[in-house]
Amino acid sequence: MILAEALNRFLKHLTGERGLAEHTLNNYHRVLAADIEQLSADGIEKPQQFTFTAAERLFIQWRRSGLGDASLALRLAAWRTFCDFMLREGLLSDNPAKQLKAPRKAKRLPKNLDVDSISQLLQLPTDEPLAIRDAAMMELLYSSGLRLAELVALDIDSINPRHRELRVIGKGSKTRIVPYGQHAHDAVQRWLPVRLHWLNGNLTETALFISQRQQRISPRTVQQRLNFWGEQQGLSSHLHPHKLRHSFASHMLESSGDLRAVQELLGHANLSTTQVYTHLDFQHLAKVYDGAHPRARKKSE
Repeated sequence: MILAEALNRFLKHLTGERGLAEHTLNNYHRVLAADIEQLSADGIEKPQQFTFTAAERLFIQWRRSGLGDASLALRLAAWRTFCDFMLREGLLSDNPAKQLKAPRKAKRLPKNLDVDSISQLLQLPTDEPLAIRDAAMMELLYSSGLRLAELVALDIDSINPRHRELRVIGKGSKTRIVPYGQHAHDAVQRWLPVRLHWLNGNLTETALFISQRQQRISPRTVQQRLNFWGEQQGLSSHLHPHKLRHSFASHMLESSGDLRAVQELLGHANLSTTQVYTHLDFQHLAKVYDGAHPRARKKSE
């Protein structure tokens, strides 16, 4: 049996047994048929001839043709599925396509809001209880670059108003102390009496931010409230908390250029994570830091 015949059987199998979506089926047919035609021109016509070397050569041809990562991933998925089928049918002894590494998808990071947009977002009413709570949450998200889970996990004793500091429990249960600004301080101070009123004498709840049901606010509710205010303030109905964290990081780096300080504030274990997160050039910023900070310079200097 030649590869073209195996492909026909494979497509019938997909149609009949797996019930694959027509779009996916057409994509598999298109890419596999084109590749099999190329393999045939190179003298590879039988399944047994499709070795790892042949698969690797095919992969290199995909790369050289200028295919993007998404197209490469599609082709690789098609060949892996096709080879699995041929393996079950006894046409192959192993799956050479599984030895090829799919391209990693680049992380899509949220676009940050500029300073004017942040100011526009945070101009909330100061006489509505929900708005007072939401303003305090958003001010802390932006002022301290908190993750959503970190904000929700804050307790009443996590906040130190005197020194304007937060005790934050981050990833891996690691604790860090981060400062927060005057605007965030004022917003939290407006929220605290509202919180007490909502609790109505229930002093067992330790959460800093609660719902009107006297319970710790949920991540979903925070997300919904941000979406609401994003739309209300004319910004976006898909305002994710991470966008405020990203804006914090970008604005801090633009002002200070101190990548390592921002790393500490964000709670990143690795400096490279901060560099990727903020779209800034790590090597350039590290050189600037090492050349400018008095305790970063070499002794010989």
